[in-house]
Amino acid sequence: MGKGMKAGKKPNPNKGAGLGGGSQMQQMRHMQAIQQQMAELQSELGEREVETTAGGGAVKVKVNGKNQLVSLEISKDALDPDDVEMLQDLIVVAVNEGLRQIEEMSQGEMSKLTGGLSLPGMF
Repeated sequence: MGKGMKAGKKPNPNKGAGLGGGSQMQQMRHMQAIQQQMAELQSELGEREVETTAGGGAVKVKVNGKNQLVSLEISKDALDPDDVEMLQDLIVVAVNEGLRQIEEMSQGEMSKLTGGLSLPGMF
């Protein structure tokens, strides 16, 4: 029997599991490390860009990881004053596809970091 133990008395499994417990401290350090990695990844993703096209290349856009439209190119062949709606649709399609690709990329990278753990408010 250990020092100070009386016959029939079991050790307290919760002893040391409070704020000073090693397990909780390790979890806190791990969460802080993940938060740091996520902040770095978000910064890196903000710098990434994707380029998408619509209408067989008639409209080309670049979108960055901050969900911002960075550039828009319109082919002269796409300029038809009698069909402005088509050009508008092509722009919408190209921008939405770029935003979708950025979102997919961000989700994939975050999933790698968190091991698939769903963290509310993180994307």
